[in-house]
Amino acid sequence: MLDGLVYTRSRNGKLALIAAYMREAPDPDRGWALAALTGNLDLKAVKASAISEMIRARTDPILYEMSRDYVGDLAETVALLWPKREEQPAELDDGSLSLSAVIDRLHNVSRAAAPDALAQMMDHLDASGRFALLKLATGGLRVGISARLAKTGFAQAFGLDVDDVEQVWHALAPPYAALFDWAEGRSGRPDPEGTPYFRPFMLAHPLEADSVDLTDYAAEWKWDGIRIQIVGTGKETRLYSRAGDDISGSFPEIAQAFAGHAVLDGELLVKGDAQGGEAASFNALQQRLGRKAVSAKMMADYPAFVRLYDLLIEGDADLRALPWTERRARLEAYMPYLMPDRFDLSALIDAPDFETLADIRAGARDAAIEGVMLKRRDSPYIAGRKAALWYKWKRDPLTADCVMMYAQRGHGKRSSFYSDYTFGCWTDDGELLPVGKAYSGFTDEELKWLDRFVRQNTVNRFGPVREVEKTLVLEVAFDSIHDSKRHKSGLAMRFPRIARIRKDKPAVEADRVEGLKRLVS
Repeated sequence: MLDGLVYTRSRNGKLALIAAYMREAPDPDRGWALAALTGNLDLKAVKASAISEMIRARTDPILYEMSRDYVGDLAETVALLWPKREEQPAELDDGSLSLSAVIDRLHNVSRAAAPDALAQMMDHLDASGRFALLKLATGGLRVGISARLAKTGFAQAFGLDVDDVEQVWHALAPPYAALFDWAEGRSGRPDPEGTPYFRPFMLAHPLEADSVDLTDYAAEWKWDGIRIQIVGTGKETRLYSRAGDDISGSFPEIAQAFAGHAVLDGELLVKGDAQGGEAASFNALQQRLGRKAVSAKMMADYPAFVRLYDLLIEGDADLRALPWTERRARLEAYMPYLMPDRFDLSALIDAPDFETLADIRAGARDAAIEGVMLKRRDSPYIAGRKAALWYKWKRDPLTADCVMMYAQRGHGKRSSFYSDYTFGCWTDDGELLPVGKAYSGFTDEELKWLDRFVRQNTVNRFGPVREVEKTLVLEVAFDSIHDSKRHKSGLAMRFPRIARIRKDKPAVEADRVEGLKRLVS
């Protein structure tokens, strides 16, 4: 299945592969596979450095480095290059190499003994099996699917609604025996009631019309954080991302601050200036994303709060079928019960007509504003994107002409191409400093051209990274730019992507760092 996912480009093709595996694989293997695909397999991951040491001990280190540079993916390189011992160790029976047996072994092995256990199993597997094993052991599949796509594949395998799967998901644990029993008709739908389970988000369509009637739609800011759902039972609280991932451990102060029996929808942000308490840029929030453990210093340096949009459940009352205006009134009435330093209300934009709203949007360059949301006043809260109910109207991107400095191979279907580009702008002293990195925005034909440019203009190599001649100008589009202590230029771009390859423009005419600093919001 993993091999197929790596080399299948279409979404429907990936879904078909996952669905077939879920129907055909035995229990509990398929449950563990589903856990791995959705990021819910908690193994004592083997570090990439330990795997590199393993392969260097088995083969020529220079050959390995050259192969890794060419392939771009550690697991794929080692799986293909791994030489089995001339004197094979005792054979392992088939059961000891089943997915469930491998996971059990990796669960129980110490970190120090893990490389030897891994090597023994790899000696009895083919390249495809070694690839799957290494992906599991390192804890990062990187096969081009999201948790939501994996759940959708599971749902399609058994004719279920993926939103129904989402609702019971967090009440279950791997290897999901109850989930498969329900899917195959051996038992009823697992009952998540009484647990802080996830409800699918309502999403918005991009605004493509010239205008909408503000008598029918309410406008509020689209804040530049991450969408979050707060689910409280009165006894336990969990926080979920838009993909349904439990992020309570990354933001424990938010979970601890909510003791209600309700479900709320909002935007997770970090406070900026301590005096004003307004939201900081996404760059500040990014310092905390993905962390399983958060120190007291991290929480103090980047204090999180939630700007609330909607109230879905209040006590035992499900409000999702009510019109937006009624849910908004219920949310406003609920706000006094919340801690003001952790929760506030997303304000509505006062605009008498669409033209005035357009002017307000055009002038919005606040660090935490990404655009405008338009919500039909009579809209219920419906999972997914429903036409003509909610619209997102993102602000126009900024652009800068930058010079390509470094390139690195991509992953999956791009592992043979240099597709990740670091680019920079000039200082007043004539030094080129990195200001961002992008790996999207170009067509397949442009990718091939950029890959040839990198290969033909490499001046230095640093492991998998190539330094190129500073001659190619890229027009980069980005949503905003912020101060950053992590980069030498002192800047960090939000959502940079390649808008155009400027073959016509000399590198010396690219933009200046000082000019970008004037765009900092």
